[in-house]
Amino acid sequence: MIEKPGSTPAITLVLVDDHPVVRDGLRGMFTAEPGFEVLGEAANGVDALDVVGRHDPDVVLMDLRMPGGGGVAAIAELTRRGARAKVLVLTTYDTDSDTLPAIEAGATGYLLKDAPREELFAAVRAAADGRSVLSPAVASRLMTRVRTPAAPADSALSAREREVLVLVARGTTNREIAAELFISEATVKTHLTHIFAKLGTKDRAAAVAVGYDRGILG
Repeated sequence: MIEKPGSTPAITLVLVDDHPVVRDGLRGMFTAEPGFEVLGEAANGVDALDVVGRHDPDVVLMDLRMPGGGGVAAIAELTRRGARAKVLVLTTYDTDSDTLPAIEAGATGYLLKDAPREELFAAVRAAADGRSVLSPAVASRLMTRVRTPAAPADSALSAREREVLVLVARGTTNREIAAELFISEATVKTHLTHIFAKLGTKDRAAAVAVGYDRGILG
C-alpha cells in the first residue's frame, strides 16, 4: 500500500487482461475511486509476472484465458515465488474447469466481470486484507463440490478410459476418438459416461480439469 501523509494508505493494483478496453475501463474506475492506485498492466500471464515483480502491488486483478500465457499458470508461479500480492480473479468464466484450478493455484478470490463496481471495490479491499471473496455463482459451485462425496477407491479409470480422456484433453471429437481407437461412437459415449461418474464431473472440460488435478493426465 502507498501511504500519504494524513490519509489511509492506498491499495495498489496491477491489472492483467488481454483486452485493452477492459484494462482501460478498470484503470479509469479505480483511478476515480479514492483509496486505490493502479501501478501497472499486463496483457497475459507471462508479462504479469514481470510487472508484479517490478511493482510489488497489494492486489493483482487477473483474467484467466489469455493468449500468450493464462492466468492459472501465472497465479501458480506467483504463489511459488512467494509474492506478497493477493490475486483476485476477474473473468467471464465460472465453470469448474476455470474456478477450481485458479483457487487451487492460490487465488484469494474469484469474481465475474458482470459484478457491480461497488462489489469489485469491496472485493479488492477484502483481498488486500487477505480475506477470500467469491461471486455467489462460484461459491455455490465450490459448496456443491465440497458436499459431493469423495470418489471410492475402486473408481480408478481403466486403461481404455484413460486413453479416451487423453484424447478428450487434446480436443478430439467423439467421432475422431472412435476412429483412432477402432471403436464405435456409442462405445466412446459409454466410456465418457463412466469417466464422468468416476471423476465426479458432468462435462468434458471438467473431466479434463480433474484429470490434470489428479495427475491422470500428467
